[in-house]
Amino acid sequence: MSNNNGKDRAQKAERTIRAHVMWSMGAGFIPFPVADFLAVAAVQLDMIRSISNIYEVDFKETEGKALITSITGSGLSKVGANALIKLIPGIGSALGGASMSIMSAASTYALGQVFKQHFESGGNLMDFDSDRFKRYYNEQFEKGKKVAEDIRKEEKIKEEAPKAEEAAKEESVAEKARTVEVEVEVEAEKEAPKTEETPANDGNEVIVKKLKELAELKEMGVIDENEFREMKGRLIQNFYKG
Repeated sequence: MSNNNGKDRAQKAERTIRAHVMWSMGAGFIPFPVADFLAVAAVQLDMIRSISNIYEVDFKETEGKALITSITGSGLSKVGANALIKLIPGIGSALGGASMSIMSAASTYALGQVFKQHFESGGNLMDFDSDRFKRYYNEQFEKGKKVAEDIRKEEKIKEEAPKAEEAAKEESVAEKARTVEVEVEVEAEKEAPKTEETPANDGNEVIVKKLKELAELKEMGVIDENEFREMKGRLIQNFYKG
């Protein structure tokens, strides 16, 4: 295996592990303990299948299930303890879901790292030594908890970003509207007729100018059609009030 090919496979394996870690976190929020055990196990088995394909290792489901069980013994006991929390009336589902979400993700991460390292060294499912990898699995399990926490924070930021962006856009539009209205009022005062003989066209030019500015904002995509109509109505109303 060339260095470039090996690096490419390692990167693909890491992406596969990360994706399955995220899916494990989702499975950990299923409110029924037995159901989430099965869901996490299915995610982990699929991950091993995917990593096997990346490293071109022959995969058999029965062997995969047996190896997962043998290597994740201690990890599954931690996951199981958190799953039992869900049985507590009232708060069990919320607390158990959050806790098991992290534990499930950590177990999946550690399992993925174990098989990735084994396959990178040229191993396959037939020569996998569970006892040799248990210490490494436990080390990666602890690391996996931090990875899961980081992923959860990243996903939360992604969820909140559009809301913040939308709020900022609305504030920006509102600020532009206030600015235009103030400018209209100021220029209207400047252009106000000093005597009855002053032509009324000067005032009309002011409102026309500001309406054109609003139209340009709409064309630029700063405001939409509904905002344009609302702001135009306010401009006209403010200009001719009284």
